[in-house]
Amino acid sequence: MDHDAAIRQLSDPDPALRQLALIELEDLATEASVEPVIGALADPDPVVRRLAVGVLEELGDARAVPGVIARLSDDEPGVREAADAADAMIAAIGHGDAAARAGVIVGLRELKDPRAIAPLVRALSDVAPEVRREAVITLAYLRAPESVEPLRRALTDSHDIVRRVAVGALAYFMAPSLLDDFVRALSDADWQVRRDSAIVLGRSALGGAVPALFARLSDPYWQVQKEVIASLGRLRAAAAIPDLIAALQSPMPDLRRAAAYALGDLGAVEARAPLRDLAADPDVEVRKAVSRTLAALCPIPDSGMVRTGD
Repeated sequence: MDHDAAIRQLSDPDPALRQLALIELEDLATEASVEPVIGALADPDPVVRRLAVGVLEELGDARAVPGVIARLSDDEPGVREAADAADAMIAAIGHGDAAARAGVIVGLRELKDPRAIAPLVRALSDVAPEVRREAVITLAYLRAPESVEPLRRALTDSHDIVRRVAVGALAYFMAPSLLDDFVRALSDADWQVRRDSAIVLGRSALGGAVPALFARLSDPYWQVQKEVIASLGRLRAAAAIPDLIAALQSPMPDLRRAAAYALGDLGAVEARAPLRDLAADPDVEVRKAVSRTLAALCPIPDSGMVRTGD
């Protein structure tokens, strides 16, 4: 039986002949077979449905993934077992157009199957940046240690949408060995990469990040400056206090607010006077930040009252 004859036989009224056609297609199937075999997933005969799943998994075409996944709720246990969603999607990685390739990778996230790691790493070299982006995000979901080196390389991807998500993905594996990678990302051409790197470094508790953060206080984007200020506060960078006091005079309310909170994180009592000068700031969020920070820096003296439970 040749390929075309097998495809025609998928419409035969005899289920045994339809089954035979799919057995033949296991060896004969081509890209032209995909749509007719997808149709066989809805065949009334469970053996036909099970065989169709097997053929589609062999083909590894992204178009088949939704139909195979739907068979996970098939009435027949044998069909459900054959329709292992992870096998189907892993086989489909790298097939189809860019949208299909990206869609398969998105579908893999919730399955968290470690068998996907190797093909996902290969997808980091896909020609389409949207596919590389989804591969980075899915590797972050899997949290596999072997993903670290490929994700480090993704920080230097040619496209900013990939580098942005690589920063967040690597944050899950934060360790002193990654400090230099995030410090370099603070100088990325894309401001969002720089901003996100500042956030990650602020949460890292790595004091070695402080000099690099200082250098970004003059970043041309206020969004980056804001996160740098916040991170210097979180890292208890006392040397930043003069710069943070100066930032209280920024024309950007977001920077004034960030500086007020950071000075509170640092316990900078020397900032009380300049903070009081902002008590009537035109921005309500700045006034809230100033009020909270001053309350932390100027605690009410203990009145000697006995507290319940003392």
